[in-house]
Order: sequence, then C-alpha cells, then structure tokens
Amino acid sequence: MLEPRRLAARNAAQRMAETLGETIGETVGYRIRGEAKTSSLTRIEVVTEGILTRMIQSDTELTGIDCIIFDEFHERSLNADLGLALCLEIADALRDDLRLVVMSATLDAAPIAALMGNAPIITSAGRAFDVTPIWLDRPLAKEIRFETAMVDRILTACNETQGGILAFCPGEGEIRRIEMALSTRIPQDCIVMPLFGTMEFTAQQRVLSPLQKGRKIVLATAIAETSLTLPDITVVIDGGLARRSRFSPATGMSRLVTERASKAEAEQRMGRAGRVQSGICYKLWAKSEEGMMPAFAPAEIETADLAPLALEIANWGGDVNDMAFLTPPNDALYSEAISLLQMLKALDRSGHITAHGKILVGPPVHPRLAHMLACGGRTAAGPAALLSERDVMSRGATVDFKHRLDALQKPKDSRQNTNHATLSRVKNDVKRLEARFSKASDMSIAQLIAHAFPDRIGKRRKGDESRFVLSGGKGAVMDTADPLANASYIVAIELDGNPREAKIRQAIEITESEIRDTFETDLIRHKICNWSKRDQRVLARVQEKLGNIILSDQLWKDAPEDVIAKAMIDGIREIGFGWSPAEARFLSRVRLVSDQMPDLSDDTLMASLDTWLLQYLKGVTSKEGWKKFNCLDALRAILTWDEQQKLDHLAPAYFITPLDRKIPIDYDGEYPSIELRLQEMFGQTTHPVVGATPLRITLLSPAGRPVQTTTDLVGFWENSYSDVRKDMRGRYPKHPWPEDPRTADPTLRAKPRS
Repeated sequence: MLEPRRLAARNAAQRMAETLGETIGETVGYRIRGEAKTSSLTRIEVVTEGILTRMIQSDTELTGIDCIIFDEFHERSLNADLGLALCLEIADALRDDLRLVVMSATLDAAPIAALMGNAPIITSAGRAFDVTPIWLDRPLAKEIRFETAMVDRILTACNETQGGILAFCPGEGEIRRIEMALSTRIPQDCIVMPLFGTMEFTAQQRVLSPLQKGRKIVLATAIAETSLTLPDITVVIDGGLARRSRFSPATGMSRLVTERASKAEAEQRMGRAGRVQSGICYKLWAKSEEGMMPAFAPAEIETADLAPLALEIANWGGDVNDMAFLTPPNDALYSEAISLLQMLKALDRSGHITAHGKILVGPPVHPRLAHMLACGGRTAAGPAALLSERDVMSRGATVDFKHRLDALQKPKDSRQNTNHATLSRVKNDVKRLEARFSKASDMSIAQLIAHAFPDRIGKRRKGDESRFVLSGGKGAVMDTADPLANASYIVAIELDGNPREAKIRQAIEITESEIRDTFETDLIRHKICNWSKRDQRVLARVQEKLGNIILSDQLWKDAPEDVIAKAMIDGIREIGFGWSPAEARFLSRVRLVSDQMPDLSDDTLMASLDTWLLQYLKGVTSKEGWKKFNCLDALRAILTWDEQQKLDHLAPAYFITPLDRKIPIDYDGEYPSIELRLQEMFGQTTHPVVGATPLRITLLSPAGRPVQTTTDLVGFWENSYSDVRKDMRGRYPKHPWPEDPRTADPTLRAKPRS
C-alpha cells in the first residue's frame, strides 16, 4: 500500500494495526526511506511511493506481492504515476494475477479506470460528518498580508467555536510567522502546534495525539490534507493557498511558487473538520471566487524536474510515449531531463542508459547527487545527504555550503541558525549512503559538488555587484554582503529559478585549478574572431571554456586574414558606408545609367559585402582603418570589363580640358558638373556634354572663386563674357582677358612681364 508521505505511511500502518489489535510489524508493517518495521508475519506493508519503484527495478515480477494499493492517488506525485505505469506493464506482460487498486477521495475516477483497462469503480460514502463552510463577505483586500488575515480568522474561530482548530498554510515560513503573532493573543487554554514535513517524527506524533487538557490550534502545511486524522479537530481554517515546485526548462531549475489551491484540495481540507463530529470550515476567500479556482492541482508530472523519471524509464528499457501515464510528461521538461542525464553520462546520445547510468539508479537520491556519489564514494555521502533534504540552515544564513557541512560535522560549533530536526535526518541518511561505498575520494567537496552541478559552475562577472555567469549559460546573483560574494568561481547549488537572473541560495567556492582537474576532458579551446562593438575593432582571441564560462582568454596572434576580414564585415554592417568623394562619384556615374549597370545601391552593396568586398579587406581591423580604406578598386571590380567600358562612354569620369587636363565630373545633382578656371576654357567653341546631357560648368576666377555657372558655354561667350571681362580685368590685371575668348589660347598662367 503506497502513501505519498512518510508521516502518512507510519500512521496508516499504525491505524490498521490498531484495528487488528496488533502492534506495527505483525500483520501490518511499513517501510520508508531509512526505516522499516516488518516481520515474517507481515501481510500488508505500507510504503512511501518511491519505495515501489526501487522494488520493481530490482524484481520486475514483484515476487511475493499479490496486490498493490495506490492510496491518495489524487495527489498525483511523480512516483505514484510512474509506479502505476510500471505496474500496468508488469500486469500486462508478466503477472496477469497482479491486482492493482487506486484509491482517492477526490479523484475523477473515470479516466484512471479507463487507463487501467476499464477497471470497475467502487464508491464508498465513508463515515463523514457535515461541515459548515463559512466564506468571507468579500474578497480579501490585496494590501492585507496572508499571515494577518489568518491570525484574525483563527482568533474569530477561537471566539465562535469549540474544539480543536486546524489551519492550512502554504509553508513553514508562514506557519512560524503566524505562530509568533498568535503567541500573545490566543486564550490561555489554547496551544499552538506547528505541523510540517521536516519536523521530527516525535513532534509530529504529538500533534496527531489528542490533548489531555486545553484546546489545540494546529498550523499545518498540505501534509494534513489527506491520510491523517487529527482526532480532536472540528474546525478548519483554509488559507486557500498551496505551495508547489515548478521546474523551468528555460532555466534548468526548480522554484517554489505559491498559488491558489484547487477545489479538490479545498474539499479535502474542509473534510478534516468532519472526521469525528460535525464541524466548521472558515475559508479565506469569498464564495464568488470559487469559480476561479482550478478543479484539481496540476499533476507533478506536468511541472516537476523529470530527470529521476527519465532515468527510471531508461533503466526499465521502456519508451515514455508507450507507457500508461494518466497525464503524459511535459515534452519540454522531458527533453530537458534527457539533456541533463546525458550531461551526467547516464544516457548516451541515443537516449539509452549507460553502465554509469545503471549505477545512478541505485541510490535513493536525485540523479545529480547519484552521479556525485558514484564519482566520490563515501566522501560524497555527507554532501549528498545534505542536498537531499531541506536546507539545515535557517533563512538569513550565508549561502556558503561549507557552513552546512560544518553543521553536520561539527554540530557544537553550528548551533545557531540550524534546523536540528532536518540535521538529524541528514545524519541518518549519511550513514545509509556511506554503507553503500567502501572507498573514499581524494577530491575536494567543491569538486564533488561540481560533478553534481556541471551546468552551474559560476564565474564572477566584472563589477562591484556579485553577479555570476554559469557554465550552463544562465545568470545568477548573490547578496554582496555574503562572505562568498567575492569568490572568483563558485558552484551554484540552489537558486530561486528566476528566468532572468536567479538568486543564489546555496553555493560553494571552487578554484580554477579544481575546475580544470574535474572537467579536463570537457574543456574546449575556442578560436574566436569577432567585431567588438565596444572597442570598435576586430578582436581575435583564443579562449578556453567550460560551457559558457571562459577560464582563459589570450590574443590569437596568427589569426588568418580571411577570418579577420569576415569579422570586419560585421563591423562594416554596424558602422555603415562613408564614401569618399572619388567613391561617391563612381557610384553616382553607375546610378546615372542604372538601367544598363548592376544595382549598386547602398542597400544592395551592404547585403552583398561578402561577395564584392571581403577579398579586398586585408589589413583593415578597426573603425579608423575602415574610414581610411579606399573602396574604389573593389567597387570597380563589381563591373565586368565591358560594363566598365560602357560606363566610361556613357558617364565618363573626367572632362578633358583644352589643356588636356582631367577634371573629375560630379554626377551628384541634376546635371553632371565640373569646376575649372575660366581661362582654361579659352578656345572652346562648343559646350561639352555627357551623352545628350550638357555639363554644368562652374567657371572660376584666378583666385578660385565662382564667376559664372552655365550649361551653354557658347551663349556665355557671346553674351555675358564681356561684362565678366570688364569686372575681372580690374581685379586680376595680370591675367589675360581677351576680347574674343573663342579664338584665344587656353592658359593657367598670368600674362608675361613686359
């Protein structure tokens, strides 16, 4: 018989034994992690859900077991879903005599019955008393804290009712705050008793036992929703919240989220008030809000880290798509799980389990920690046990994992901020894990933890803030006041799962040499040649990397010219073109006769840099170098020889003056244009043209100042020249100003001295 929690397993066994008039270990026994009470007389064994998977993997026929009961199946834990899927395969292929029973007070029975081959549904009304629900008159105002509202509701219940009170809270933190707030406000006969999973078993048992005197106020997590009967409880206060673990494939991390409880959970909680007599349930929400509550809580297989599930399925030899899951695993989460297991060398590239992966199936810990144990043996038992439990240090403690080790190894030196109940369980787990290994390792604790979290090796970023980049590519941040904040390298063990930049909750410092020793075969040398926006130049580096962190970064002295040129192309795309006058004139000429030339628009040239420019960029490595670079040869080479000849004919680059001088023609305007001294055009009797278009000529004085702009030189000689001559002779008497410029010789000289 499977139970979702250790406390539930013990108490279910205890209850059944009492109904038989026996003690635990006779007809009814139990087995949980690290503890068992059975004998040769035992016929009913109550186990936690993970135990079943271990039993199946070690004995696929489940020898000696006739019936398996999945109790409280509505909680939809990962282990329960996997256990049922495996049992259905066993019943179908190996054990047609194996009986399977699924039990729940709130489960939608039809889908699970269909999954089990149209199994019969048996309904029992059970023995329950009426519970009167009391809702808030209106929804709770957002500015009212949860703890404040719960305290008020508890005090109201104390005044209005008799009997014990069970108040449901999302977690231990809320329980502790409510407990403190109630300490001075409750009636003298009331006793506040916390109940959560990490408490010592003896303390949990005291809560479950009836009080001889006084009134009990139990502040509990979801541990009290099912499987437990608190005999003196007649009042329930439901805070309406649930805390769940959500795994994000984007970050590769889980984080706890607090969200609205489901209707099924609310029904279970309310039922706690009617176990021994009629009761009352105070709800911390208005009745109008119930329509927004989900019908059921999400199955763990939809939101959890699926690495343990994927490893078990690979070890089983099954295909996840063929297995009988009531809810199929989330595809993204399952893919992330496969990637992690491949990183841990548990699966090969095809997804099949490796010899190392079979070793990881054995220890009752997450595959990360099993990998650490396989690498470190007895030395890893302490860290693995600590990381399998909740943090042994209370909130506000340093993130440094070594302080947790000190609490385990030197408890007298670590009394403050230590959860002793959790620490006690860790010590028991250490003994069990150590018993599995005969050899120790000479690796440091940091190296062992790095084996478990190879994707969370962190390198501190530059700057005053304690920000790290992780080997898996994510970012993480640490409180700058933490003693570990200035570490150059860390292994981030626990993070809050923030998708942008996760906050580090636990970490351990590791040295670069330890990283190199641990991941020697995983280090990759990258030769990188990129355009740097910050430096505005090409940077060629040789980097040694572990995942996304850079361990060494050196200059790549002999980077090939073509590699540098390709990086420079990226720089040019950022900088853009800054055409020189000569380059601009060439492009204007081509664009003037574009119907007969290739497209040399800026957009086209930018899009095809690799084609026309790459081979000419030798030696250009920076923005300054690009500014000085002459593109004219590269631009000319885009045209064929015939196209260049046609261009020179249709849109010549120069005008040949009567003195045989080449004057560049500017095509950037309505008319192609030139500028030259007026005297150099003496003797020119026709107006120069480009094709059928007249040149716009700007005639300059001997001092280089514009005298006249014309597109009709012949008309200028006949009409305006005489006025210009009168004006210019007085200003520049040393230069020739003939009466008829059409018959004069062109010149750039002054008149010879007499």
